[in-house]
Amino acid sequence: MLPLPKTLRVRWSIFGFMFAVGLVAYLQQKSLTIAADRMEPELGLSQFAIGWIRTSFLVAYALFQLPAGLIGERYGARRTLVGAGLLSIVAVLAMPAAPLLLSGSALFVAMLLAQFTLGISHAFVWPVSSGVLSRWFPSNRWALILGLQTMGLGIGSMITPPLISQLMVNFGWQRAIALAAVPAIPFVLLWGWYGRNTPAEHPGVSAAELAELDGPARGVQGPDVAAEAGSLRRELMALLGNRQVLVLSFSYLCMNYLFYLLGDWVFLYLRQERHFSIVDSGWLASLPPLLAAIGAGVGGAVGTVLCGRFGPRWGLALVGIVALPLAGLLLLVAISTGNPTLAVAALTAAYGAVELTEGPYWAAAMSAGGRNTMAIGGILNTGGNLGGVITTPIVGYLSGIGHWDFAFYIGAGFALAGTVAWFLVGDGARTGQGR
Repeated sequence: MLPLPKTLRVRWSIFGFMFAVGLVAYLQQKSLTIAADRMEPELGLSQFAIGWIRTSFLVAYALFQLPAGLIGERYGARRTLVGAGLLSIVAVLAMPAAPLLLSGSALFVAMLLAQFTLGISHAFVWPVSSGVLSRWFPSNRWALILGLQTMGLGIGSMITPPLISQLMVNFGWQRAIALAAVPAIPFVLLWGWYGRNTPAEHPGVSAAELAELDGPARGVQGPDVAAEAGSLRRELMALLGNRQVLVLSFSYLCMNYLFYLLGDWVFLYLRQERHFSIVDSGWLASLPPLLAAIGAGVGGAVGTVLCGRFGPRWGLALVGIVALPLAGLLLLVAISTGNPTLAVAALTAAYGAVELTEGPYWAAAMSAGGRNTMAIGGILNTGGNLGGVITTPIVGYLSGIGHWDFAFYIGAGFALAGTVAWFLVGDGARTGQGR
């Protein structure tokens, strides 16, 4: 392997991989709700049925967050992400292949299983990548770096609507979804070759770069095999009973109702409620994720600055306390205006406000997790994705009967509840500074 220039830290290459894994994952998982516009009439599926197919992904995604974090701790990020990436490719390809072999109820069950499998594979992404970043970056950069990583999520969500909608028009929905599996292939191969579990294992990491690290990275050699099994179980039980972790997870659940509403359903909202064309809806639906990507990076940077000014508790909490009510208000603006352009602008701004909070949520949780950052990431994201499990059938049902407004009213209520929860997060959530 060629040595990197001394001025370039290897950790930024590792960050590039974690950025890419989020982008590729969201390209894969968001394709379904775009393709639904053509799948429904061609396969005889109702919008409610599409909602349940999407829910099967979210159920698996939520259930496997903590197991994924524990597997990542045990086997290391290098092997874990390769295995998860290969599984995701198989699951994505199963969706367009199923109608070639099955029909009716058998097809519906096959699609449920394919999305369930995709949910399992994607459950590894955020717990494992948060553990990777906690080992490769100083703890006082966690809010910033997690916010920047979430930009990959936003970019994936941004490019999916116009890309998949255009591919559907040109090639049909089956080929459009199949092509979403392609970007994962080089990522899996490159990560398996270049990736390492910790900085100490990587031949390109200098002594100077190692000296800059703290927290979980300091002294760790490979996967956490040095941790005695009984100790790990005790630490896990302590995390599950930690009030700060539970409050953060509840607040993250509330935020994720808005996240999944805006991330999964804007395309169909613009098609059905605002009556844009398929291609126009695809391009317009890319605007909210664009601002969300920017918001994630800005929120991480702002959280880091506020922590230095007000301390870790209020520095992180202030971002959520301001951003979540703003997002709820913008949802109400979107459904109350008769101007379609203003509605798109309000939805775009709402998604940006929601994603301001990603870095602070993850930094607060990671700092409570100590060396078990993958496990704590699994706990936080279990709560978050329960928000998705709640959102999808609600929005699928309400939108299917023409009551999009009720789905948005519920979102404003969740924004308020998530804000209140941030006030209850006490001093147990730290950024890790000075540890």
